[in-house]
Amino acid sequence: MIELRDIHKAFGRNHVLRGVTLTVPKGESMVIIGGSGTGKSVLLKCILGLVRPDAGQILIEGEDASRAEREAFLARFGMLFQGGALFDSLPVWQNVAFRLMRGATKRPKAEAREIAIEKLRRVGLKPEVADLFPAELSGGMQKRVGLARAIAADPEIIFFDEPTTGLDPIMAGVINELIREIVVEMGATAMTITHDMSSVRAIADDVAMLHGGVIQWTGPVADMDHSGDPYLDQFIHGRAEGPIEAVR
Repeated sequence: MIELRDIHKAFGRNHVLRGVTLTVPKGESMVIIGGSGTGKSVLLKCILGLVRPDAGQILIEGEDASRAEREAFLARFGMLFQGGALFDSLPVWQNVAFRLMRGATKRPKAEAREIAIEKLRRVGLKPEVADLFPAELSGGMQKRVGLARAIAADPEIIFFDEPTTGLDPIMAGVINELIREIVVEMGATAMTITHDMSSVRAIADDVAMLHGGVIQWTGPVADMDHSGDPYLDQFIHGRAEGPIEAVR
């Protein structure tokens, strides 16, 4: 379980998070939505310890994240980055096995390669892809490789940062379906940030809307369309008129 208690974060005079309180139950898929610049990525970085909150507490399975041993703490997480973030100079299998070949749980090279190929198969890529380089792959294939890397070490918690950005609608649907299948299969706790409402409906058990530095609304994805919240309603239907002012 991930528990956020009254998280605040400012950068100079820009108060991004103004008291975020949110609980993500173990094994659930939570999707965070909200406009650009509302602090969704900052929130993920706070959980991972890449950004230190100014106030508040983050608990992972009841343990204060700020007091956890760093390497062991990060080993619990997998991450699919928005832009793929693959290493251009490494073949695909070494990208997937990057964590497996480093740190206290380092595996022998042959074993790491075998695991990488198995994870590539899980996301629908053939073994021969393993020795290609990222530049030789399409955008959809790169996204699949990123997903294989995110699950390579069988993490307890997986973060997805705009998983369908830059993909055509068909490939976006494929990636959404893969994410949902894998999260359920692994029993992982998942947090996704996205603007893509088709992703929200495909991936989420629960949805939280971040606006004005706080959680404006949260609830099951099935309740989203009849929430009665004017901010959420405007956002999910993409209306220009409403309480959310477009940044010009």
